[in-house]
Amino acid sequence: MKICLRCLGDPGYQQGIGQELGVSQATVSRTVDRVANSIAAHSNECIKFPTANHELMEAKRIWQSMYKFPTAIGVIDCTHIANLKPNRHGDEYINRKGKPTLNVQATCDAREMFTSVDVSWRGSVHDSRIWRNSQTRS
Repeated sequence: MKICLRCLGDPGYQQGIGQELGVSQATVSRTVDRVANSIAAHSNECIKFPTANHELMEAKRIWQSMYKFPTAIGVIDCTHIANLKPNRHGDEYINRKGKPTLNVQATCDAREMFTSVDVSWRGSVHDSRIWRNSQTRS
């Protein structure tokens, strides 16, 4: 579990994580795969989203008290999605970790429903630039 949590918490290179924890890269890969598959297999038992209005309001109250955002009505974030490096302008898809990606911005509301998803940005583009150019912002 420690190997999986370390890898998920900072998904750098598996070889470096393995060296840090005293195991091989192959062990890191197999461990993350097994733990993730086990979590997915039990997800219906363990992961529950609020369905009733009172559950949603309680979850929102807890979230707001934990993160100190009392007026939050949703969230926005970007994430990198692995992509094959295109032949044309391929270097523009290389992110700060040296991997070819798309930088995807998504927003969701207080009901955990996506309200927008923008997949048009190359991996080299910083989150703040995507936000500055976002239709959601305007």
